[in-house]
Order: sequence, then structure tokens, then C-alpha cells
Amino acid sequence: MPAKVLIVKLSSLGDVVHAMPAVQDLRAALPGIQIDWVVERAFAPLVGRCEGVGEVIPCELRRWGKAPLARQTRAEWKTFKQQLQAQAYDAVVDLQGLTKSALIVWLALTTPQGRRIAMANQTEGSGYEAPTRWVADEAIALEPHVHAVQRARLLCAAALGYTLQGPNRFGLVPGDRAVLAPLPAGHNANSFAPRKPQVALVHGTSRADKQWPLASWVELGRRLNHSGFAVALAHGTTAEKATSEAIAAQLDDAWVWPSMGLDALVDTMAQCAGVIGVDSGLSHIAVALGLPHVQIYNFDTAWRTGPAGEGRQAAQQVSVYATPCPRVDAVWQAWDQLATPVMCR
Repeated sequence: MPAKVLIVKLSSLGDVVHAMPAVQDLRAALPGIQIDWVVERAFAPLVGRCEGVGEVIPCELRRWGKAPLARQTRAEWKTFKQQLQAQAYDAVVDLQGLTKSALIVWLALTTPQGRRIAMANQTEGSGYEAPTRWVADEAIALEPHVHAVQRARLLCAAALGYTLQGPNRFGLVPGDRAVLAPLPAGHNANSFAPRKPQVALVHGTSRADKQWPLASWVELGRRLNHSGFAVALAHGTTAEKATSEAIAAQLDDAWVWPSMGLDALVDTMAQCAGVIGVDSGLSHIAVALGLPHVQIYNFDTAWRTGPAGEGRQAAQQVSVYATPCPRVDAVWQAWDQLATPVMCR
């Protein structure tokens, strides 16, 4: 059985999160296995918090591609290649399925019996490019209509010869870099004094057609405040921060998170009582952390990227879909049905 496996999943944030349960499967099926992971540097802090990952090998293909002949690019590429090829692997698994990941798979070293493994076909709603199959020693066909988490789990199981067992387990472990909310004006500075439970609102997403109206966020925030929750507002860009501030300005108890690294963001989110957000990487982190969560969809694609837990997790994490977008009442009803510590009605 393989002793050393290299996972190649470079981006994006949500896609990286969706690959984590495959790592937990590998650990359970092949005790003692070494699992390394190649990922874009921006997401390396996240992968570093995934149980069972040994070496995180960061790359910056996006940035290098903008200036491929620059001296800095050539120096950084050389360093990356040396790190990638520092050891040989018994299996190199391409969970991305794109030309950029195929390049990494091709460059990685394998043992004499080692194999390069990739998907043989595209699945619905996911990118796929032919080179991923060209460089593979083994290409595995997958059911086209499959959840993103299950796609990675099935590929690894088929490639390494084990049967999937149990529900998704992400193995995302928070660290100690959480940022504490400032105390309200006039509040006792005693650090042991109780604070309101916080619900993080994730309004930012890379696609405008996935967004939820600002007025809906404000109304949702007011209902959360009325129910005894403080509201935390996440953001990743200058524009998203401005939206967070616009929402907070209309709420009685809201905290706009400061700009922070991905590791601190994960740790800070882990302290929340729950998360309500659109289909975005930060919402997928909430799922991986096992937090009570409502995920908002303007398109019928929750089957592919939405919460997909079983048992207790399924009761704590749900998606809400409507077109052109869900109403506040529908999102609130979904949240109200979750097991969250509502302080008052």
C-alpha cells in the first residue's frame, strides 16, 4: 500500500476545503500514511490546519504566470521545484483536473512503482482540462453528477483501493490566532465577563450573481440582534469591507472584523455560535468547522457545493435556495430551526 501520497489541489478556497475529507479517508484507510499537499500559497495556512497533512508545499502559479521570465519568478520557481522533488511519492493525486495541476503532477517524482492519478472526465459544474489525463498513469472515471466533496473522496478511494466509510469529516482544526471582539462602550473590562454569542455573516463572494441584497442582510442582522446575538461581519476585499461597514451601521450590535490572515480568520470564525452566508469559500470553512450554518443560494447548485452532512451535522447545516434570491423569512426560518443558543425571542 502507498506510504507517501501527494495531493495536488491548488485553489480556490472552497475547492481546497472540499478536498479535506479525502485526506481523512486516506488516514483512516491507510494507517501510517504520509500525506503532503501542493497548494497556492494564499491557502497554505488553511491546509496547514488540516489533520493528517504533513508537508504543505506552497506555489504561486497565478502570480508567476503574470511575469514568467522575471528574475524573481525564476528564482521562486526553482525553489518550489526543489521542494516538490525533494522526495518521491507512491501516489500523486490530481484533485484539481486542470492544466496547472497537471503540470505539478508531471513534475512530481514517483517511486519505481508509483503512479500519477487523475480524473478521466469532467463532472457537472467543475472545470476540467485534457492535460490532467495526458500526464496520468491512471485516469479514473467518476459519476458526472456528484458533490464536490464526494468527487475527491471517490477519486482517492478508487485510486488507492479502499471503500468509503462514514460521513464527511474535514479535520479542520482551529489554532490560537482568534481575534477577540472589542468590548462594548462602558462594558466591564473583566475578560471573564460573559459575551453575547456571535453569528458571522458572510456576504462576500467572487460572483455578483451569488450575492444577497444588502437590505436583506440588514434585516437578518436586526433579527439576530433581537434574538440575543451579536453580529460579526467578515470581508476579504476593500469592497467587501465597505459592505460590512454599511450593514453594521444599521445594526445595534455588530462587529466588522479587522483585516486578518486566513489562519486568524479560521480561528476567529471557530469561536462563533454559527454562520449565515452565501456560496463562498468562507461559508465552506464554516461547514468544515462544524458550525451551525445556513448557506444561501440564488441558483440550484447546493447539491454540488452546499452542506452535505449526515445525522446531527445535517440538522445543523442547511442550504436555502430561491430565484432570484431567497427571502429573509426563508433564511431566518432555516436558521431558527438549527440548534443555536438563542437567548431570547
